[in-house]
Amino acid sequence: MGTSAGTATATATAASAGVLATLAASQFLMTLDSSVMNVSIATVASDIGTDVTGIQTAITLYTLVMASLMITGGKIGSILGRKKAFAVGCVIYGVGSFTTSLAPNLAVLLIGWSLLEGIGAALIMPAIVALVATNFDRPDRPRAYGLVAAAGAVAVAAGPLIGGALTTYASWRWVFAGEVVIVAIILAMTGRMADGESDRDARLDLGGTALSALGLGLVVFGILRAGAWGFVNPKPGAPVWVGLSPTIWLMLGGGLVLLVFAAWEKRRVEAGQSVLIDPTILRNPVLRGGLTAFLFQFLLQAGLFFCVPLYLSVALGLSAVETGIRILPLSITLLLAAVGVPKIWPQASPQRVARFGFLGLLAGIVSLMGALELGAGPEIVTLPLLLAGLGIGALASQLGAVTVSSVPDEQSPEVGGLQNTFTNLGASVGTALAGAILVSALTTSFFTGIQDNPAIPETLTSKAQVEFAGGIQFIPDSDLEAALSKAGITGDTAQAIMEENSQSRIAGLRAALAALAVLAIAALFSTGSLPTRQGQSDADAKVPAGLS
Repeated sequence: MGTSAGTATATATAASAGVLATLAASQFLMTLDSSVMNVSIATVASDIGTDVTGIQTAITLYTLVMASLMITGGKIGSILGRKKAFAVGCVIYGVGSFTTSLAPNLAVLLIGWSLLEGIGAALIMPAIVALVATNFDRPDRPRAYGLVAAAGAVAVAAGPLIGGALTTYASWRWVFAGEVVIVAIILAMTGRMADGESDRDARLDLGGTALSALGLGLVVFGILRAGAWGFVNPKPGAPVWVGLSPTIWLMLGGGLVLLVFAAWEKRRVEAGQSVLIDPTILRNPVLRGGLTAFLFQFLLQAGLFFCVPLYLSVALGLSAVETGIRILPLSITLLLAAVGVPKIWPQASPQRVARFGFLGLLAGIVSLMGALELGAGPEIVTLPLLLAGLGIGALASQLGAVTVSSVPDEQSPEVGGLQNTFTNLGASVGTALAGAILVSALTTSFFTGIQDNPAIPETLTSKAQVEFAGGIQFIPDSDLEAALSKAGITGDTAQAIMEENSQSRIAGLRAALAALAVLAIAALFSTGSLPTRQGQSDADAKVPAGLS
């Protein structure tokens, strides 16, 4: 009898482990693409006969499609069933990866990667959130969500290493070919997953789908283009709409469309019609707190992952592989915290753990800011990344369980859509904000430096201020040296400009990190609505009963 019970327990444990591994692998895969491609842009562009702008467009569209359809993907999961939506998303994603691996030109790359993989990800990622809720009891969810979220964060850290290694020693196409194999394995493992009840009577709200996709698409596209166009004031050469940058108009327009979307959904709820998402769900203070924390986490995480590779690869000239190796320490503490916190302190207050997480991120950002100086080596990033990894891991161990446990399990697909929408928004804002502040500070520091440097002629200073009024790019020494040589600037003048550029790069990185530090402090103050005990549910937050 005891043997039979033990065998049954072991079987159940093995099944849970298999489900968790499958979902974690899926999250890893969804996050990997952009981080891999960022280090292979030039190679891919050359291979398919386009330029860097073409590949950057593909990256932008992938993010845009995924973020725009995330809420819709969550609703489809409610209608079809979480497991079926997950499987359909995997098939679409796998077809997209296969198409991308064979892409002969930019058009095929856009179809395979930006469109098909983006649609697949929009179905898969909300389903992952819902499937964790379906397959794990509330006490086990923090550990499960922690491991899944950690897999995504590790993908961001490992992406440059994987992409750099494959691009250097084989081909970028093997990244996508490998994804096809991984997708096939994931699909084979889905049979082990339990599925929640689907709402087969519900119908997809097409009007709501169009409004949410348009609103989110405008906001995200505006944010993604902020680096090129400027946030409010247009950069030289950028388009101008009514005297301002298109970015601010796109974001305002997207916000207005989302307000119309909320009014549309409210009216359909009152009429007893099927909705994409019930706006009253956001009256839940615990859910709002969890979503806000997600926004801050991914904003800070993306900003940090923007700054560190720039320092390592551009300022110090490390290869993509070397850069990836230097970032890996973050993955170690991230995994330890994501899995260890729920295991060692299963009843820990989510609010306290989240505050610890943001403190870890703050400590990592501030310590890196303090260590950055001219002449410093790559070793200075190790301790800051270890601290940041602890912070991200601690947040990952709690936030997924907080958002899903705040509502009834049948609403988990919709929560999954909202959660991933907020994480995408956070990541987009973090990258754009860090980039904008870095370029602004770099430009200001550089112009001040060359003005005060007697080795640089005044005529050259004036010319530089006119030509680079829109901002100076964060470029390696070799590129700057080649540009100066082409312009006929050599000797002491060239050396002085090189030194000022090096100083300015450090100033730009410090300014971007300082902004992230301020936001990390703001994040600490935003955790007040997070639950103080594990498993605080919709009953505590007085959430509406359900979505119809």
